[in-house]
Amino acid sequence: MWQVSITTCAAREEAAARLLEEAFHLSAAVYHDARTGKRTATVYPSRLGAPPPQARAGLSRALRRLFPGRFGVLIQKLPRQNWAESWKRHFKPVEIGGALLIKPGWSRRRARPGQRVVRLDPGLSFGTGHHATTFFCLEQLAACRRPGAGQSFLDIGAGSGILAIAAAKLGYSPVQAFDFDPEAVRAGRANARRNRVGNRVRPRRLDLTRLPARSRKRYDVICANLTADLLAGQAEKIRARLKPGGQLIVAGILRAEFCQICDKFETLGLTLAKNGVNKEWHSGRFECPGCWNGYAVKRCGEKVGRRFILADGKEHRLLASTAMRSKKKRCMTKTLNLIHEAIRNTKHAFRQSQQRAAKAQKHRYERRKVKEIIRLNDWSTELEF
Repeated sequence: MWQVSITTCAAREEAAARLLEEAFHLSAAVYHDARTGKRTATVYPSRLGAPPPQARAGLSRALRRLFPGRFGVLIQKLPRQNWAESWKRHFKPVEIGGALLIKPGWSRRRARPGQRVVRLDPGLSFGTGHHATTFFCLEQLAACRRPGAGQSFLDIGAGSGILAIAAAKLGYSPVQAFDFDPEAVRAGRANARRNRVGNRVRPRRLDLTRLPARSRKRYDVICANLTADLLAGQAEKIRARLKPGGQLIVAGILRAEFCQICDKFETLGLTLAKNGVNKEWHSGRFECPGCWNGYAVKRCGEKVGRRFILADGKEHRLLASTAMRSKKKRCMTKTLNLIHEAIRNTKHAFRQSQQRAAKAQKHRYERRKVKEIIRLNDWSTELEF
């Protein structure tokens, strides 16, 4: 196998890729070097059809006819190897604490006691557990699980179905998932059947932008591994599908865009409880206000009030969940004090009204007695005369 590459600028990238495709009848892959700004178009033919010097000279002449300027042509032979097996070295098992083990079908890795196994082979659909955003979602999915409690789960943008399958393995029920890409829906259903949860996980093809704004069905945990613009534009619809006291896990957000998403969901009444930063990716878990049990409150007590320097150079402080809870506690205490004060005032007013009524009744009784005495005195006087 040979590698044939042309390095040029962005304006000539398309012409270089088209030249390689016409010369070798193969689709060209284009790589962009963000540091230098150069673009490299590459094809991998099985044979050149001419010695390497002649092939290089022919490409150079064709490029000069297409456009003047500087460019680079690289032709090199790649070592022979089993490509069907060599790419598998890059997909190793992923452990999510002691709760989950994500591994490809060819791995012989054994799960530790208590770990649920999700078998997933890399394919066209996004989601193998290796990416930072998928890893954060799996980690929070395991952290939000309350043993013995019934919890429902919704996966928006299911991809390969890894999150829905993991949720079913962890005990979430019911589990719903949907994606707009039909290829992702087919891959998700096949992966669910491969993991023996096909009767519980059946991804559907739905468009989030066309869903109704309100929904009767709500979920305890929602995962939305989407782009920032889609999250910001559809935040109200996602919020409408979250139960009181539920958890919303968002991922797929660049660090420069996270504050916008955070502000959007906080205006909808959610509170940031956990966040994760990995290279350029920023993910978070939000809580919906409601009645939490002791376990959930304890889980939500993680400190997240840290500082982050984002790509725009500005410093942002994320609001700590502990501060929000203390603020809610103060508001609740103030409300209870007002209620108790109103009850005391009502009781005091009632007692005063009772006392006034008793005094009025006593006064009326005394007046009747006086009138009776005067009437009797007048009658006795008349008898004497």
